[in-house]
Formats: sequence, C-alpha cells, structure tokens
Amino acid sequence: MNPHRLPLLLFVACGVTAAFAAAPSRPNILVIIADDLGYGELSCQGNPQIPTPHIDSLAKHGVRFTGGYVSGPYCSPTRAGLLTGRYQQRFGHEFNPGPAEQAVENFGLPLTETTLPQRLKAAGYATGMFGKWHLGYRPEFHPMQRGFDEYFGFLGGAHSYLDAEADPANPILRGTTRVTKIDYTTEEFAREAVSFIERKRGTPWFCYLPFNAVHAPLQAPAKYEQRFASIADPKRRTFAGMLSAMDDAIGTVLAKLAELKQEENTLIFFISDNGGPTPSTTSANGPLRGFKTQTWEGGIRVPWLVQWKGRIPAGRVDDRPVIQLDVLPTALAAAGVAVPGDAKLDGVNLLPFLTGEKSGAPHAALYWRFGKQLAIRMGDWKLVKGAGPDLAAESPGHPTAAGAELYNLKNDIGEKTNLAATEPEKFRELAVAWTKWDGELIDPQWTPQRAPGAAKGKNKK
Repeated sequence: MNPHRLPLLLFVACGVTAAFAAAPSRPNILVIIADDLGYGELSCQGNPQIPTPHIDSLAKHGVRFTGGYVSGPYCSPTRAGLLTGRYQQRFGHEFNPGPAEQAVENFGLPLTETTLPQRLKAAGYATGMFGKWHLGYRPEFHPMQRGFDEYFGFLGGAHSYLDAEADPANPILRGTTRVTKIDYTTEEFAREAVSFIERKRGTPWFCYLPFNAVHAPLQAPAKYEQRFASIADPKRRTFAGMLSAMDDAIGTVLAKLAELKQEENTLIFFISDNGGPTPSTTSANGPLRGFKTQTWEGGIRVPWLVQWKGRIPAGRVDDRPVIQLDVLPTALAAAGVAVPGDAKLDGVNLLPFLTGEKSGAPHAALYWRFGKQLAIRMGDWKLVKGAGPDLAAESPGHPTAAGAELYNLKNDIGEKTNLAATEPEKFRELAVAWTKWDGELIDPQWTPQRAPGAAKGKNKK
C-alpha cells in the first residue's frame, strides 16, 4: 500500500464512523392515554378552569389535531384498536366485558391479532406498560404475553386510586405478582414509566402509559384538591384535582426525557380513550354533543396530540380527521419497522402528513359501529345514529342507515341541524359507504356481563 494514502484512508474511515455515530438512532415511542377525558377539558382545548401546562406543552411543541377520534366510544374497544391499528369490530372486540368477576371467559384481545409492542419488540425495542390494560384477564391475554417486557398496573376497566386491594378480582400487579400497597395510581404509573425510561436509556424503547385518570371513582389526595378550593361543586373539585395530578405525572415523565436529552429522539402521542362521561364525573366535551358510550361527537372525538421535537412542526393546529388506529403505523414508520403485507391495517402513517410531504386528508372516511349505533365521517359530513331510547343498550345489532341523521361538522360541530332531508344525495353516499364497511365486520364476540339487578351504567366494567 502506498504509505502516503494511509492518512487519507484513516481520515475517510474515521469520517464514516463519525457519520454513523452522528446518525439519529431509532426513536423511542411514548404513548400516553387518559381515561374518560372529555374533549373540552385541557387548557389547550379551551378550558380556563384547570391548568394542564405539561400536556399543553405537547401541543406547543407538536401538533394538536382538533379532529382527533377513537374508533370506539368507550374503553376496551378503543385500546384494542390502538394496539392493533385495525378497527376492533373486524375481530369482534366491539364491547367492554363488564367487571372482572363477571366477564365472559373468552374476553380478551384475540390472539390472532399482532400488537404494537409485539412488532416493536421483534425489532429490538424494549417494551414496558404501566397502567390500565382492559384487554383480557386470562394468562394468555396478560400484557407480558402480548409483547411487553415489563408491566405494572391492573387488568380491568377501573380501580381504586388509593387502595391496591380494593378489588380482589382485579388486583394491582407487578408482572403477575399482586401488589398490596400503593400511594396514588396516577403518581405510581408515572414513577414506573420514569424508572423504565431511565433503565432503558441505552436502547430504543416503547413505553405505553395508560392512566386510569380521570375515570371514576373520583379520588384525589388533598394536595391536588386544594389547588381548586374555589370550585364549589365537590365532584368537580375532585375531578380537577385528578386531572391536575395526571398533568403533573406527565410532566414528571417529560422532565426525565429532557434530563436524558431524549426529547428529540422520542415520538410522543397523547389521547383520551373516549369522550367524557359528564353526568358521572363532570368530564366535559366542550361544544360537542353527547358523551361516552355514544357515537355522537362527544363520545368519539377526543384530545389528540403528537410531538416529535425537531422532526414535526411545533405549535400547529390541524383540523384533518385522524384516529387512534393511526398510532401503530406511525410509530412503526418512525421506528423503521416494515408492516407485513398481510397486516390489513386500517390506520395510516401520519408522518408524511405531519411533515408536509403529503397534503390532503389521511383518511377518505372514518367509521363506527357500536351495537345499534353507527357513524361515518367523510370529509366535513357525518352520518350518525347516536344514543336514543332504543339505541343505548350495549347489545349486538345490525344497524342500518334508515333513520340516521346527517350533519356538516364544519358548520355544525355540535350536531344540532339534521340535514338528512335537505341533502339526500349526501345521505345516500355516506349510507352506502358505511353499509359496505359494515359488511366486512364480524359479530361481537361478547357483550357486557352485569350482576343480576345491577343498575345500568353502574358496573365497574
């Protein structure tokens, strides 16, 4: 070898090594879920009563989708869709199961479905979950059998925030071991997430942080309620404390990312699993009609934030309709994980829409079926059969568009003016599209089980 070429080769080799060292690593993925948080409750969504600065920071440094949806109007179905990227009605996960001690034996996210943590774990990600599962009680449905390396939380739909042993059929678990003492679940789940992020700092990680806040029961330590002494209604005061506690907890997690200098290498999503059950907890849905368990906007349109500092725009408000099914394909695209051709995802990779590489709407239409209720949003138009005297029951049904109502959401976000009679062609267009989609679905694999004589809506889910 020519000795005069050696320095040049060493320079080139070092340059290549430096380039690889400087190349961004695969991003961490953080998915934060609020439980029963209404569309109108965050400061960034227009609520002046309860400051939420840490959650708002995600909107400040990222994108806030004002047309963000979930594919089910309550807990378990939404989570099934989130972790699979598919409409949960395609695999029969249409309803909650009822309380743990009453749930049907086959309740659980079907083992035929591949989850987001399974896909990321196979790609070398560390995976941890801290919070509410609500996707199966049997051992084969446990989070650590569905792709998570670590788990701390509870398997059911609701739990005491203060008493680990309040529900023997639905205990707090570390892995598969029962936990006998907790402080406050909102703080506990954040601490567990922070510990995971700290310990996994040397590898790409996926952290799933589904709080039980602000779901009933309404429980908050005095230090949080005292922040809202001016609120006279005790139910609302406790709710405000719970939301403030969750905001603090999220702030703790975000502070750890900043400390570890991982903010620009972490893709963060924040959503609620459904709209607020206002009569139950005061969680309000702003200008939207309806509540949790309804296919009106108040049941399915939710706070929807995404942040990836340095990679997507900061402070943008985007009114294009998106849905929680988009989280999986977006996360996989960010991680460089190819989606198999037979995955049959319904979600869309939002990254090119966030960066401006693609314009237009990510979805031609969004769809809902919830027992006898239905909805479809296509552009600004929505066809809906929301809750009513014969539609509220959580029972299987094969609804048709007959008798549905039609709204232009751009002009009528509150679904007040039914245009079905004056826009028959638009009605027919949406009805045909929804009927075609419904024909691709299967029947629900279970319906909520309730104790004999239990008051409707009072079950622990």
